[in-house]
Parts: sequence; structure tokens; C-alpha cells
Amino acid sequence: MTTARHLRVSDAERQDAAARIGAAWAEGRLDDAEYDRRLEQAFAAVTYADLDQLFTDLPGPRPVAPPPQYAPPVQRPVSWLPAPVWNRGAVGQVRGTGLQLLLFTVTVGIWGYVYFFQTHDEMKRHTGEGIGGVLALVLAVVFWMASPFLLSHEVGRLYERRGQRRPVSALTGLWFFPGILILIGPVVWFVLTNRALSGYWRSVGAR
Repeated sequence: MTTARHLRVSDAERQDAAARIGAAWAEGRLDDAEYDRRLEQAFAAVTYADLDQLFTDLPGPRPVAPPPQYAPPVQRPVSWLPAPVWNRGAVGQVRGTGLQLLLFTVTVGIWGYVYFFQTHDEMKRHTGEGIGGVLALVLAVVFWMASPFLLSHEVGRLYERRGQRRPVSALTGLWFFPGILILIGPVVWFVLTNRALSGYWRSVGAR
């Protein structure tokens, strides 16, 4: 007879495990390298035992496998994570911070318009909320200085919708202005905001 820990997990359970790992990263319990390692292992997990070992040092309930059975268990919602309460549509793109900064530099800032359009468009498609890409682009053209504050706010809302602490918020935009007066300020803003956005997309299955 197959023990409960050695029963196979479903794709939904792998996704839920990835979301919990993303939450631990957002709370500062995992560094970037450990987050990437565990996320890769979550998607490669085959059995409940594989998932269980990812959470041995994290607080909260551990994965609970269904009782052992001779027949395959009936698929049902996973009980060791809260059910998602936010609308989860299309998943956005993970963007490397270094590459994006290079594109900003090479295009003398013009890439910023593309970046604001793409990121806001993806968040709108994913949650059904937010201003969307077109309005974000118009705002960037008409009143550029407001865009960093709005983007950080919207990224923070992604986490807030699923009950997590915001890693960034509108206040993060202060790194852009008046932080621009110390030159490095806009870079700090971008690193914080893009890292949080990419971390969210990874937590919902983006690679």
C-alpha cells in the first residue's frame, strides 16, 4: 500500500505551494537564492513528501496529505493553504532588473514609456483592476513624475489583495522624487519595485 506522503500531488497543489513560497519571500523569510531554489523544487515536486520538505523551517501549517487509499484520491481543494480570494487571470512577465536598467539607459529614458505600459497592462489583465496600460502610458506622457508613485502602489496592491504585506507602496516613489536629487534615488526605486513585481509573477507561476 502506498503511504499518504508518497501520493502524487496535483498541478493546483504545486501552484499553491509556489504562492506560499512567494509569500515567505515577500515577508523577508527567504532570500532571493533560496526563493528561486524552493520555487523550482515546488514545480518539480511529485509527491506530498516533496512539498513537505519545502516548509519545514517556515511558520504556519505544513502540507497535509490525504489518508492512504488503495485507489487514487479524489482531487479536492488543498487544505493547507487559504483559497485564493483575488481574481487571477493571465500571468505577467518576469523582467530582469539589470536588463531593464540597460534599456532605460540606452534609450535615454524612452523605454520607461514601454515599461509603464507593459507592467500596468499585465496587472490589469491579471486582476481586472488598476488603470491598465493605455491610461498608464497617457499619464506617463502628460505627468511623468506621478508614474513611479502609481506603479509602486499598484504592485503593492497585488500582494495586498491576497492578504500579504506590501513590499512596496506609493511611498516607495519618494526614492524617485525627491530621491532624484541624490542621483541614485531612481535606481533604488526601480530595483525595489521591479523586484517586487517580478517576485509576485514568479509566485503565481511565471518563469
